[in-house]
Amino acid sequence: MNGVPYTNSFFRADDSYCSNYHEGQLDQYTNFENLKRSERQNTDYRIHYRIGCSGIAILGIHGGEIEPGTMRISDAIAGQEHSFYAFEGIKSRGNQSLHITSAHFDEPIAMEIVCVSEIIISIHGCTGMEPMIFLGGLDVELKQQILQELQKSGFQTTECSESRFGGIDYSNICNLCGRGMGVQIEISRGLRTLMFRDLTPEGRRYPTEVFTRFTQAIRKAIDPFAFIYFETHPLEGTD
Repeated sequence: MNGVPYTNSFFRADDSYCSNYHEGQLDQYTNFENLKRSERQNTDYRIHYRIGCSGIAILGIHGGEIEPGTMRISDAIAGQEHSFYAFEGIKSRGNQSLHITSAHFDEPIAMEIVCVSEIIISIHGCTGMEPMIFLGGLDVELKQQILQELQKSGFQTTECSESRFGGIDYSNICNLCGRGMGVQIEISRGLRTLMFRDLTPEGRRYPTEVFTRFTQAIRKAIDPFAFIYFETHPLEGTD
């Protein structure tokens, strides 16, 4: 089998390790209002979304050329039943300027989706060529479920608790859902490279077995939470 090998390894990284892996460092824009004054929709960036029925939303707020691969990963995890949102950087160069940190990202459509969702999973990319996954966010139960499924599928995964990169800020977009707690998933560039033919726009059209294995593991982890949501929030107008 090609790509990242099956392992069952798990370790907890210290905060400095997680910090060194984060891809975005300094943001040019403090929020979306500032960004849209200088950047043009459908020329510099695009917005993609669809609304699901599970109460779960999968976000890729640094998609396209900002953190390559994260939009397609988010889309595949969402499928048709979960809501999906992506902010895609499409500039010919300098897409890092479109990066707005998770605690400040407030594009209106994204915020509408967040406000009507019970659970948020936010997908991000970080640096480093070792195939690694870092889990953050305040939803401990869901985070542990995702950790277990990723381990079973052979992915080297660690929790990252440091405040800036661990997704534990209450204003982080993953924690603004109905439960007040979500999950942030950081995927190293090395692992994202294994998920596609390559990380160019053309190469990302061709996902690999690693991509399928990863996205299916996340979908399996979140399935019980969608079922719970349906059980506790029955559809109106049904017998």
